[in-house]
Amino acid sequence: MTAVIAITSLGGCASVNNAAVEKNKSIELYRVFDIKTTADRYVVTEAASDGLGANVSSADEQNPIVMGETPKKPGRFKPVDGSKDMGQASGVMAFAMKMNPSLNNMLKVASCEGAVWTATARKDVDNAFNMSFNLCLWHYEGGYALDVYANYTKKEGGGFLGVDGLARKAAYAMVGTPEEWAEKTVLDVVRKIKQQTGGEVKFLEGYPRMNSAPWQDSGEVFNEDGFLAPAPVAPN
Repeated sequence: MTAVIAITSLGGCASVNNAAVEKNKSIELYRVFDIKTTADRYVVTEAASDGLGANVSSADEQNPIVMGETPKKPGRFKPVDGSKDMGQASGVMAFAMKMNPSLNNMLKVASCEGAVWTATARKDVDNAFNMSFNLCLWHYEGGYALDVYANYTKKEGGGFLGVDGLARKAAYAMVGTPEEWAEKTVLDVVRKIKQQTGGEVKFLEGYPRMNSAPWQDSGEVFNEDGFLAPAPVAPN
């Protein structure tokens, strides 16, 4: 009986300790959308800009000149780790990133060759998360393609034993969890494009699995076929 009590006690202590330890978790996300519309690129990019601006702390946008005929197929984003191009300084940067994981976010970006509009944005919430977004919009013969790459450092732990843990729970209660916020930011961009252009938006692929359930405030979700459509009405 004494041994059982001891084992149970150790298990309880381990759970308490795990909850009390503050952790930093780096998470990556990407989404690929196809947008069928004949709207002018300026209408589409302004809509994307408005949707993005509703959810982030800061954003830098570019509208590069893209010459030549409109391609038959859209481009595709490529993740780029900027720390690998720092030569001898990469070791120092690696140490700095261990001390401050949010630096990872600033160095991991998306290459958007051939895109007609690109944006980088950040959302930082004290004691909760540091998040960065890279968006690439391509114009092609079938309409537009939007790729979104996001990565964030999520803080966990602190528990009831730490002030940071309590502050984090309060932040999540006010602004949502990092997972919810990342999803809302992405969905608001494509929802705004659909609203402004009257086009058709289809989710093609992404990771991790999309979860739009917490953000049905607009009345639209991605249906089983991948199209952004009115949310089904629950029967009475």
